[in-house]
Amino acid sequence: MDLQTLTYITIGLSFVLYIGIAFWSRATSTGDFYVAGKHVNPIANGMATAADWMSAASFISMAGLISFLGYEGGMYLMGWTGGYVLLAMLLAPYLRKFGKFTVPEFIGDRYYSQLARVVAVICLIFISFTYVAGQMRGVGIVFSRFLEVPVETGLFVGMGIVFIYAVLGGMKGITYTQVAQYCVLIFAYTVPAVFIAIQATDNPLPQLALGSQLSDGSGFLLDKLDKTLVDLGFGDYTSPFNDKSMIDVCAITLALMVGTAGLPHVIVRFFTVPKVRDARISAGWALLFITLLYTTAPAVGALSRMNLITTVNGTDGSGTTYAETPGWFKTWENSGLLAWFDHNGDGKVQYAAGNAFDGNGKPVFNGELRGPNGERATSNPGEGERVGNAPFANEIYVDRDIMVLANPEIAGLPNWVIALIAAGGIAAALSTAAGLLLVISSSVSHDLLKGTFAKNISDRTELMAGRVAAGVAITIAGYLGLHPPAFVAQVVAFAFGLAASSLFPVILMGIFNKRMNKWGAISGMLTGLTFTLGYIIYFKGVFIEPFAANIPENWILGISPEGAGVIGMVLNFAVATIVARNTAPPPLHIQKMVDDIRVPN
Repeated sequence: MDLQTLTYITIGLSFVLYIGIAFWSRATSTGDFYVAGKHVNPIANGMATAADWMSAASFISMAGLISFLGYEGGMYLMGWTGGYVLLAMLLAPYLRKFGKFTVPEFIGDRYYSQLARVVAVICLIFISFTYVAGQMRGVGIVFSRFLEVPVETGLFVGMGIVFIYAVLGGMKGITYTQVAQYCVLIFAYTVPAVFIAIQATDNPLPQLALGSQLSDGSGFLLDKLDKTLVDLGFGDYTSPFNDKSMIDVCAITLALMVGTAGLPHVIVRFFTVPKVRDARISAGWALLFITLLYTTAPAVGALSRMNLITTVNGTDGSGTTYAETPGWFKTWENSGLLAWFDHNGDGKVQYAAGNAFDGNGKPVFNGELRGPNGERATSNPGEGERVGNAPFANEIYVDRDIMVLANPEIAGLPNWVIALIAAGGIAAALSTAAGLLLVISSSVSHDLLKGTFAKNISDRTELMAGRVAAGVAITIAGYLGLHPPAFVAQVVAFAFGLAASSLFPVILMGIFNKRMNKWGAISGMLTGLTFTLGYIIYFKGVFIEPFAANIPENWILGISPEGAGVIGMVLNFAVATIVARNTAPPPLHIQKMVDDIRVPN
């Protein structure tokens, strides 16, 4: 059976499963819609939380970033897993004991202010839409390649599927759908990894293959990769701080950690379990389920980079002609995520350090026109130069988001494995997108309408408002997926930075600082959000052209936009503390409530 047919069957069956679960577990009350009736088993909740959080960034983009960053890519592993330790220890059990539906509801009640609740909703919407932009890009990448349809068509299909089980099932439907999606994505991620590990090192465990000798007897995998990259003009794969400074790596790691602990769509998961103790247990199970993928990702990154170099440059490093390139190269080239420009006119595809195309390293296509040797990108190429010890200039643009998805094809694995990884990529993107969209809809219907502007509406009206809000949010998310600001993992890192700088400090202080009042919380959230959002826009040009070159010399303390949430978090803590100390303390009943939250049942 050919690859496309297998892919349609595999993805189609997964969609039938998701929609069937949504119908089986559809929400019939606001409690079902927002927190799944608070009766989800901790193990199931841990699995759903892992799927909710292990988005397209974890499945599609993270190993791709590791494959290009090497040592520095570990900041994503440490940040995104370490955040769950913070979440389990500092937030989850206390928020579950508080017993509300949403994060803004906790902030509004804890800080005895509807204004604080509205500001929290604004922060949540910025975080969630930034996050969901990355998921929709992931959906578009998978569909455009494996179903061979335009990105727009793929996004519309993905939006329709999410709409059905997010709007119909609410949190109850999403939770049990995400349990199935976790099973799909973890199986889809590990099976190709095991195949490739055996192929390269004869070791079936990817975690051990990373430190094993290559099966061809040419040495250890990482030693061989280091030497190959240095010969091509890149930095050592295992050497630290080739592309990023130590302070930037530390800032990004911390921003991802505290951002994880402040993500509203993750926090709301701990409102769905029956007891406070179950919230902490859920966090532990989630960390275990996440670890299965995160300990596999470094091997996937290293093996995919080695396979790419060997396939494109040939075993002797002299390059391969365009006619000799395998089918996967031409297929991904057609998607616009891989491109070649023949700088030296020798007809060979050659990969080395440096930008192959424009100043940003991205190709500029000129329709279907091709150069004399078959190259696809025929306008605005960069200059071909010798870089470091590289024997030739770079002629290839590789989008980092394709590395995991293309790796089985590069390695020549069976079609069913390639189809499986397509289903896993879609499951990862859709599971997180659904959780984020539900958080957005619940914030609009429960926090803004029911909690602030229309307190007397019925549960039925509130449930309908939530579903309408989810539909509108899906439409906006689709637009963001068509116009993504960066790689999937980079976009998600921006969302973590916004969470770290806006919601995390006020939630933490709301639990452990009785003196923190509403004015401190409001001013802190606004300061952290405004600074971090402004920093990202200023240097990355997310919505407009950047005002300043995105280079380390212009960054504050050398911290990149991906790590800017740490600066915003510090500003949030500082401003909130100063304002709280110079304004009236919280009422006594609020201080008593804070004490009560921290006392076990």
